Amino acid sequence: MMKSNISIRQNLINKLKDNHCFWSYDNNSITDVPDDVLVELVMVHLDLKEIDDLFILFSFDKIKKIWRENLALQGERYRTLNLFLAWYYFNIKDPRRYLKYVETVQLKRKLGYYD
Repeated sequence: MMKSNISIRQNLINKLKDNHCFWSYDNNSITDVPDDVLVELVMVHLDLKEIDDLFILFSFDKIKKIWRENLALQGERYRTLNLFLAWYYFNIKDPRRYLKYVETVQLKRKLGYYD
């Protein structure tokens, strides 16, 4: 039986609540989570099955964009996770090189090289 997108989304939010990922909020007040926050928190705190569920909810391109803009820039903090995600989910042939490239582009943007 195919789960609806609403039930998948709610299940992911519930699992994040169970893992205390919204520690600074009253759990009862969490009703809607922005897509980018949901994707980032699921990738960081939940398991492969839940990450797979993200690909039912959102397009590959949207998930990759959120990952690239939010997680891939975290440097050493999530290095191992990002190497795995780049290889396993995004089929990036040389994850180390790709992450270095993403970080370099972001740094150059911050420094004004791409204005």
